[in-house]
Amino acid sequence: MEFAADILLIAGAFGVTLYCVVLSRRLKKLADMEHGIGGAITALSKQVDALTGTLDAATDAARASAGTADDTTRRAEAAARRLELLIAALHDLPQDGAKNDDPLFYRKEKMAVK
Repeated sequence: MEFAADILLIAGAFGVTLYCVVLSRRLKKLADMEHGIGGAITALSKQVDALTGTLDAATDAARASAGTADDTTRRAEAAARRLELLIAALHDLPQDGAKNDDPLFYRKEKMAVK
């Protein structure tokens, strides 16, 4: 009976040894800097750096665009005010084709001096 227990103990130790060897190889492959998680972390780090630079450039472009948009809006509002004044001035003119016998300006007649 002791002999059978010894054989089972040796077989168990051999199984655990084999499991540790396989696990060690897998961990080495996983930690490999080119193909494993180490390589993935390196690649992701480089992508984060590239995206950070792109984000900074986009932020600068958005700020410049916002400044240009504000300037353009101010100019458009000023032009709209001028156009409103011109349209209001056009209301005083007679319509095309309409006969207007009434003069626009009336002259006061001179009063007789006594």
